[in-house]
Amino acid sequence: MEAIKNYISEHKERFISELIDLLKIPSVSADTAFTQDVLDTADAVKKALTDAGCDAVEICETDGYPIVYAEKIINPGLPTVLVYGHYDVQPADPINLWTSPPFEPVIKKTDKHPEGAIFARGACDDKGQMYMHVKAMEYMVRTNQLPCNVKFMIEGEEEVGSSNLAIFVANHKEKLANDIILISDTGMIANDVPSITTGLRGLSYVEVEVTGPNRDLHSGLYGGAVANPINILTKMIASLHDENNHITIPGFYDNVEELSTEERAEMAKAPFSLENYKNALDIDAVYGESGYTTNERNSIRPTLDVNGIWGGYTGEGAKTVIASKAYAKISMRLVPNQDWKEITDLFKKHFESIAPEGAKVVVKPHHGGQGYVTPINTVGYQAASKAYETTFGKKPIPQRSGGSIPIVALFEKELNSKTILMGFGLDSDAIHSPNEHFGVWNYLKGIETIPYFYQYYTELFKK
Repeated sequence: MEAIKNYISEHKERFISELIDLLKIPSVSADTAFTQDVLDTADAVKKALTDAGCDAVEICETDGYPIVYAEKIINPGLPTVLVYGHYDVQPADPINLWTSPPFEPVIKKTDKHPEGAIFARGACDDKGQMYMHVKAMEYMVRTNQLPCNVKFMIEGEEEVGSSNLAIFVANHKEKLANDIILISDTGMIANDVPSITTGLRGLSYVEVEVTGPNRDLHSGLYGGAVANPINILTKMIASLHDENNHITIPGFYDNVEELSTEERAEMAKAPFSLENYKNALDIDAVYGESGYTTNERNSIRPTLDVNGIWGGYTGEGAKTVIASKAYAKISMRLVPNQDWKEITDLFKKHFESIAPEGAKVVVKPHHGGQGYVTPINTVGYQAASKAYETTFGKKPIPQRSGGSIPIVALFEKELNSKTILMGFGLDSDAIHSPNEHFGVWNYLKGIETIPYFYQYYTELFKK
């Protein structure tokens, strides 16, 4: 395996060039204007997996965007690893905040990435991290060092809820049968502080619509006499948190997992500088639920956030109007034991119940998923830990993430498999934001580390 450093050095420019080509395709699954681009990306992923040495590669159609499936079965008696990733990306809006076009990848040096980072939508989430696995596979096949069986399932709808993936998994359990699932769609604490994600929050995502009068009205003739949907919506949203930033929806916290003092103390051992955190975000204070630290608020506590709000006139200049409608998109990050469908129902009932007379409220659920916690005493975790220790020179820290990958809980339910989350991005990589990027060092380090996971997992599995 030590030869992998030489292999990466020899093929470094090609590895980067191939990823840049993939990032140029605007595979935005949320916008139908990019439908052909999403389909083209699926074709590109299929070709990459074929070139990497997989024996069977196919595009599996769904009612939405296709799933790219591939496998390399070297011996049915050996363990099988299923690699999951996604080739779709978030919308790039707001475009004007990007320092370079989101689908014209460029490499720039940053304080966190002195060797350079690739700036492009999808660079870290998840094309760059998914492609690490493709290149790791290439290395193991071409050097005849693949120690076990590997399957790939790369989807195109992760950023819009993975609804068709759930159907695909349920209908192809035998095809997807595996001993462990491997995902790189998370991050680590720092380049010199490796970590493995052991927990993910769940998600409930809804859209709300408030309707007042049957048309937009002149704010002078009607102002003060009829319900203003924008005013009402903002008041309703403000009421969802109390003075301690505690969520006010009845029943919201009924099943929230409360970590012990000992568990919270272990979490606190992870390196963290509040001042650096604030400086990186250019804020003078943190904000959140009383009684919890910043790292606890964004990982082991549930949240409710407005992701978008609109209504009325937002163009240049002035237009004195009372809008007929106002809208908001709201996401709730959930912790283990909170069922996302139950939380969605609780939100819907509460939000509709607090609507004042003179306004109609409609809540439209979008998508969601369950939270997930993976134990650290499994063969899979031990293999991942050993792999990081080999390439980083230090043992990784187990860490819960504030993000959500809803299909992880689904995998365990349908395939009866544990998931290992080997992420190589950083919190500062601006995923879902303008100027998303992924360090070249991180990209190559992932390619170097992943083959060791296969080696150690196969060795531990045989014992």
